[in-house]
Amino acid sequence: MTAAVFFGCAFIAFGPAFSLFIFTIAKDPLRVIILIAGAFFWLVSLLLSSLVWFIATKATNAQDLTLQKNLLIFGSIFSVILQEVFRFGYYRLLRKANEGLAAISEEDGPPLSVREMAYVAGLGFGIMSGAFSMINTLSDSLGPGTVGMFGDSQYYFITSALMTLALTMLHTFWGVVFFEGCERKRWWVIAVVLCVHLMVFSLSLLNPFYVGSILPVYAIMLLMAVWAFFSSGGSLHNITLLWTCRKSNAETSS
Repeated sequence: MTAAVFFGCAFIAFGPAFSLFIFTIAKDPLRVIILIAGAFFWLVSLLLSSLVWFIATKATNAQDLTLQKNLLIFGSIFSVILQEVFRFGYYRLLRKANEGLAAISEEDGPPLSVREMAYVAGLGFGIMSGAFSMINTLSDSLGPGTVGMFGDSQYYFITSALMTLALTMLHTFWGVVFFEGCERKRWWVIAVVLCVHLMVFSLSLLNPFYVGSILPVYAIMLLMAVWAFFSSGGSLHNITLLWTCRKSNAETSS
């Protein structure tokens, strides 16, 4: 049973991100480099925010549980802000390095567009964020022990996997919207991304009231997906063309 929980939660949490990597990134070395660098930027932001939280806990009374809880919330908020700061720094780095990155590409075509870099960088942020969110939970799912035996929620593993999936996709969508806002100098877009990121973090504090956290987070994810679609150049006309092509292909095959 523990193996089934492990693989089921792992596929839920990382299946979509892994599919995106295989079908849209793995064949292009340049995209792989950008994804790994994006994951590294997220990792550095986590390291710095963890360092600040660690120093704060050591400088205060460890016996004061209320204070320690507030410091944990402060550290998480600081981590969210730092992640967006590093996302902006990564955007600036990619803009300056775009021509140089094109030189190491195997193709003779133009360098990656900002929208492509935004998608790949956002997915890198999301994969690393999801890995750190879920790796310990997956380890615990292998046992020993039974979830819910002492009155805790038996849906802990599945909801953790669903939340990790949402965060991974949200980071991808945030990357697309964030880079578009930077490119057009729409600073209010960057502020909205930061506020939405903080909102998602705040909703996670509702756990183990999972209905109050999972449903709003997925609603936010769908809204961000629509925003990212239009920010990346999508339109209703494109959707209509796609539907028409699929319909004509289905009629032809039948």
